[in-house]
Amino acid sequence: MVDSNWSIAEIKSLLNKDQLNDEMIDLLTRDKRKGVQQAVRAYKRRKEQEQHLQMQLNTMQTYENKYYQQGKQLIAGVDEVGRGPLAGPVVAAAVILPKNCSLLGITDSKKLSAKKRELFAEQIKSEAIAYGIGIIDHEQIDQLNIYQASILAMSQAIQALTPKPDQLLVDAVSLNQLNCPSESIIKGDQKSISIAAASIIAKVTRDQMMLEYHDKYPDYQFATNQGYGTAAHLHALKTYGVSPIHRRTFAPVKDLSRGG
Repeated sequence: MVDSNWSIAEIKSLLNKDQLNDEMIDLLTRDKRKGVQQAVRAYKRRKEQEQHLQMQLNTMQTYENKYYQQGKQLIAGVDEVGRGPLAGPVVAAAVILPKNCSLLGITDSKKLSAKKRELFAEQIKSEAIAYGIGIIDHEQIDQLNIYQASILAMSQAIQALTPKPDQLLVDAVSLNQLNCPSESIIKGDQKSISIAAASIIAKVTRDQMMLEYHDKYPDYQFATNQGYGTAAHLHALKTYGVSPIHRRTFAPVKDLSRGG
């Protein structure tokens, strides 16, 4: 029963704590106080957003659920970041989440703010059955080429997992050479909760590395461009030359390299 003597502050508190049932909410919609009406509208907007996020999460668990139904228990999502930059490493992550893991709002790391990525990364590391990280530096990228370096980073991330997965879900890349069945999913970081989790761990890890490189080589503004070829980065390359962490086989770095 709704108490007519409840203050607006009390009603807001009860709504925020989800302590009112649908009948009570319906009664509150008839309350003439403007503050109560605003609180009810805000509550309904929040519940609609939560429902939307839950539906999105259910969709992103489709691939995992398919393999759970086949008897798989340890499904690892795999993704990498850092193929395109002119400097720094390529970083991959592999993540095994528990069944029915709830990460409301999770999606491709590129679509999340830095703050949200960091919060998700903490939650993923806390709740994951296992996660692994693979890092291939700029020198190895130049030796191998970026595609092979990405494959190697993913392989390292998978090998770092304990326990070992019995199924891999990989963003866009085929990893048939591993002793574990895998499925390549185009735009997998938007379709699979496990791949999205891996993309977040990889992105947060690499961004932190580029922050540390920024401290060493501040002229290139790695803290804001993460090594990508922004206009400011290209200007810095022309002004200051090639840094020790630039990929010397990448244009335009290749054209500006000194003795490399």
